Amino acid sequence: MAKAKHPTWPTPPEVLEAEDVGLEVQVDTEPSEPIDELAQAIAERDEYLDQLQRSRAEFVNFKRRNDQERALLRQYVSREVLAQFLPVIDDLERALATIPEEERENGWVKGVTLIQAKLNGTAERIGVSKIEALGQPFDPSIHESVATEPESDGSTVVEIYQNGYRIGDLLVRPAMVKTGNASVDPTEDDTDEFNA
Repeated sequence: MAKAKHPTWPTPPEVLEAEDVGLEVQVDTEPSEPIDELAQAIAERDEYLDQLQRSRAEFVNFKRRNDQERALLRQYVSREVLAQFLPVIDDLERALATIPEEERENGWVKGVTLIQAKLNGTAERIGVSKIEALGQPFDPSIHESVATEPESDGSTVVEIYQNGYRIGDLLVRPAMVKTGNASVDPTEDDTDEFNA
């Protein structure tokens, strides 16, 4: 059964191809203006983001350097102030070392001892430490040798004349020492004899 054309339905117009009519169709190969603006905006955004990140990194580095310089400056200032107080600390140590044993229980001796302890505590709180020298190998960077035992190689500190101090890694004053040979522990000699 064939379909009959309905009388009320319009017939569709004929679809003609552009080439049939003789028109040239131009395809736009370049992006339109909105796409160019979007790409330009993205490029500007990326450039601003890069500048922001660089500025932020520079500021972080500046802040870190500034903190390091302040800490170093604080150490230098503390070193200079401590260098002025070291003779007083040395005098107190020498004075307390010469007090006879029978007078150590006097009130004034205990008071001077407390003053010395307070000075040492204050020095420790600002980061001051004594240089441990007795029995240590001689190190010219932290020890100042003022005497050497006769017929010794001077490789070990055998006596301390004046304590040395440092603040962190900064040397305030080297330890004034006497050098000599390392002392030999008698128990080590006995052990060597048994192993022979």
